[in-house]
Amino acid sequence: MSSPVPHEPVEPRPVRRRDRRGRGPRGPLLPATVPAYRSRARRFDELVLGAVEGLEKQWSRQLEGTEFAVEDVPPSNPAPWERGGVPLGRYFPADAGLPARIVVYRRPLETRALDHDDLADLVHDVVVEQVAHLLGRSPDDVDPGYSDGH
Repeated sequence: MSSPVPHEPVEPRPVRRRDRRGRGPRGPLLPATVPAYRSRARRFDELVLGAVEGLEKQWSRQLEGTEFAVEDVPPSNPAPWERGGVPLGRYFPADAGLPARIVVYRRPLETRALDHDDLADLVHDVVVEQVAHLLGRSPDDVDPGYSDGH
């Protein structure tokens, strides 16, 4: 009787990792150090932040506790005071323990802007208008550099 033949260990086959067109793994298209690496939403957030920081220098006491937010689009139900057109921003007064809030809507502003500089101007004007609403003042009082789009 013959003894059983010992089996040699079978090595697993290497796993081939390629994309479906055989070009190999892909890396990031842009390095993180270039401005285009940031998303459009992140660049928009930075525009809003810059506009708010400019106003906080003069109105820090009055704006204390106010929250600023960015949303992509306004909700489908308009506020009672909003007539005609899509709102570009909204001011929500403090209510039931919630702080006052100013919301800027990214997509409507991007749609109206001709280029990045125009978008920066629009964002600034919308933030100034909403802060003016919060303070009960005219936008020109809040920021002498305000232009109402005309």
